[in-house]
Amino acid sequence: MLLATLAVVGLQVLANRYERTITREQLLDPSARTDRTDLDGPINYLLVGSDRRPGDVGPQQRTDTILIVHVPAGLRTGYLISVPRDLLVTIPAGGGYPGGEDKINTAYEYGGGGQAGAQLLSATLTQLTGIRFDGAALIDFAGLRTVIDLLGGVDMCVRTEVRSIHTDRVFHPGCQQMDGAQALDYVRQRYDLPGGDYDRQTHQQQLLGAMLERTSQTRLRSDPVQLHRLIQAVGNSLTLDTNGIPVEDLLLALHGLSTDTMHGVQVPSHPQTIGQVSYVLLDGGGQGLFEAVRGTRMPEWAGANSRWVTRL
Repeated sequence: MLLATLAVVGLQVLANRYERTITREQLLDPSARTDRTDLDGPINYLLVGSDRRPGDVGPQQRTDTILIVHVPAGLRTGYLISVPRDLLVTIPAGGGYPGGEDKINTAYEYGGGGQAGAQLLSATLTQLTGIRFDGAALIDFAGLRTVIDLLGGVDMCVRTEVRSIHTDRVFHPGCQQMDGAQALDYVRQRYDLPGGDYDRQTHQQQLLGAMLERTSQTRLRSDPVQLHRLIQAVGNSLTLDTNGIPVEDLLLALHGLSTDTMHGVQVPSHPQTIGQVSYVLLDGGGQGLFEAVRGTRMPEWAGANSRWVTRL
C-alpha cells in the first residue's frame, strides 16, 4: 500500500530513487515463498507492522499488525486481510524456538525479530493457510508516522468514541484530519471498543486507504523537494522482500489500485478464553477464506461473506 501510494506520482523516477533508500531482506521462509518471477496476478503479499527499528534484533518484538494483501488477477482490486494478533496457531520450530501452540503475534518474537522473526511468522501463516507469498514488507510504525505527516495528515472517520490508553487523547465520533502521531495512536487502540481487536483491524485498514486517498489529492509531482522527502521516508519505513521482482515492476503492477477498489477483510473467527488466557479461534469460514485466496474465487467469497468485508 505504501508503494501504491507513491505509484500515483510516477514510476521510473520513484523506482530509481527508492532503490537507493530501500532495505532489502529475505523476509519469507522458503516454505512460504512462491517460485514465481512475474506479477501477472494474483499477487499475495505479507505485510507486518512492528516497532522494530533498522538493525534492532532485541527481544519483545511482537507484531501489532499482520496483513495478507491479496490482489486478484487483473490487478484492479485488492483485499487487505487482517490476521488477528491473538489467533491461536501452531508455530513451527525455528530461530531457536522448539515449536508449539501460541498466539500468532508471538511468532515474530520467537524467531528473534527482524528477518528471522518475519521468516518464522511467514512459515506459521503458510502452515495455517496454505498460502505462499510473492513478497513481504516489514513496516516500522515510527517511520510510518513521518510518511503521514509529509502527506499533510490523513482524513479518518471515527465511528465510536475511542480513548487512548497510551496518551490523554480522546477521539470523538465524526470525520476529522489526523497527523501521524494521532492516526497511529488511533489505529492501535482496541480496549473498550465494541468489537475489540476486530475494530482495531478495521481502523488499520482504513488508515492504509486514507493514505492512498491523501496521496491522490496532493501535488507531489510539482514539489520535488517534498517528493524526495516522501520517498526517503517510505524507504526508511519499509524493509522489503520482492522475491527478486524489480521495484519498478512492482510499482507498475500496483498503480491501478485506489480506495474505490480496495476491501478490508477480517478472518472469520471468535474470541475464547482458554486457561484464563484470551485467544482468537478460527471459525469454519476461515479456511474457506484461505481457500479463496489460494484460488481465484476471492470476489465470490467476499460477496457471500459480507459481514467480514468492509469498503475502505
